[in-house]
Amino acid sequence: MDEFVTVGRNHRVIGVSFATDRQEVIYFDPEFKRLATSLAKGMPNLPLIRFVDSSQDERKLLIWAGSDKDAGHYFLFDRGSRAMTEIALTRAPLDRLRLVDVRSVSIPTPDGAAIPAYLTLPAGSTGKNLPTLVMPHGGPSSRDVWGFDWLAQFWASMGYAVLQPNYRGSAGYGDAWYLDNGFRSWPTAIADVTESGRWLVKQGIADPARLAIFGWSYGGYAALQTSTTTPGLFRAVIAVAPVTDLGRLKEDRRSWSDYYSTAEFIGSGESVESGSPARHADKMTVPVMLFHGTFDRNVSSEQSKLMDQRLRGAGKQSKLVLYDNLDHQLDDSAARQDMLSQSAAFLEQSFAAGK
Repeated sequence: MDEFVTVGRNHRVIGVSFATDRQEVIYFDPEFKRLATSLAKGMPNLPLIRFVDSSQDERKLLIWAGSDKDAGHYFLFDRGSRAMTEIALTRAPLDRLRLVDVRSVSIPTPDGAAIPAYLTLPAGSTGKNLPTLVMPHGGPSSRDVWGFDWLAQFWASMGYAVLQPNYRGSAGYGDAWYLDNGFRSWPTAIADVTESGRWLVKQGIADPARLAIFGWSYGGYAALQTSTTTPGLFRAVIAVAPVTDLGRLKEDRRSWSDYYSTAEFIGSGESVESGSPARHADKMTVPVMLFHGTFDRNVSSEQSKLMDQRLRGAGKQSKLVLYDNLDHQLDDSAARQDMLSQSAAFLEQSFAAGK
């Protein structure tokens, strides 16, 4: 179970949410259950429905509805008159653009596991021999779910196939899948990400000469670490706000109240040495691009600076882009647009250079 579903200013509990392939809700309140069922039938193209808020008496509801290829709409619903009025779009500039379906896939591993993942293919493509990105999620104690993802949709609009694997170490699949988390159990988590890339090639989806990896936070760590454990599988690496040295990540929390829990979460000993991509920059064989906000309190920008320094010191191709006063999410439209623009140009140049 993910969380309780509440409504109104008093946060009255009306249900509980969980995720399988998709986010779902079990409603305790019979009226909201009937309403959710009715809305889903009436808006089949917007199957993801959330009750965002309500008036004090719960007669007027703010409702959000969206899908994998629709960033979402906000509606005002009057329970008395049964009238529903659209009041806003989540991402209005995307309203006239053609977005694409996201489908669930399962990736077999050599040790008998099956990695749940989401595959997004560009519109009008054959689904074969495409420039492709593996895009592991952050966390690592998190997971991807079916729905709209601005990064996946951007890359699909640029002609890329995108695969988002919920590697072992992801949350939401039980203790056996979570293992000891994606840092302490990094060899398994990273092997799953690597196997996701191999699967794309075996399926004929990815052109092996145009297969790259893009990750944010732990996803950035995974992108870099796969390129030290399996050099050359991914022909280019893009890491946004990545962890690059596990030992330094622990030390960065030394003066914080969560230091001991963070240190326990990351682990110690040989796994810190072998699991830190900045300590193995000499093994990387492909171009790397790094992005980081200088006001990142989650993962210090010093992590990216260290990776860039080590790569350059080893004679590797690396470019670091820093955004002043932005945090871990780079929550600024201009910065995100710049990041995407530079990333697209970087991949194009990297693939051309590798021919």
